[in-house]
Amino acid sequence: MEKLIEQFSLGLFFWQLVLFVGLLLLLRKFAWKPILNAVEKREEGIKNALDAAEAAKKEMQNVTADSEKLLKEARAERDVLLKEAREIKESIISEAKEQANAEGDKMIKQAQAAIESEKKAAVAEIKAQVANLSLEIAEKVIKEELSNKDKQLKLVDDMLGDIKLN
Repeated sequence: MEKLIEQFSLGLFFWQLVLFVGLLLLLRKFAWKPILNAVEKREEGIKNALDAAEAAKKEMQNVTADSEKLLKEARAERDVLLKEAREIKESIISEAKEQANAEGDKMIKQAQAAIESEKKAAVAEIKAQVANLSLEIAEKVIKEELSNKDKQLKLVDDMLGDIKLN
């Protein structure tokens, strides 16, 4: 029996080995290639995804660098515009001050001219009034002096005496 079991075991081993080799051949022919193809496709897909991720990373770095460059340019342009605005503001203020000073000087000169004109008019009026008053006073004095005959004779004598002395 032992021999039988041994033969049976040996036969069983042989058939198992044949079946295993046959199964391997079948798997190799029908399953191994599709499995390897699937694994290769998966590997290629992963490689493509990594390449795409690397390309996206580089693109993102380029975009970031470009945006930083644009930001720097925008800041520089803003600074230039602010500087120009300050310069324009200062020139406008300077021009306004100059114009205000010129207007002020012009108004002062006009006021001085008006004051001088009024002053001359007032002096001329005072002179005219003084002349009128002097004439009136002289007229009254002469009338009073000439109203009395003795005073007239004395005045004539005095005048003649003044003429002789000269």
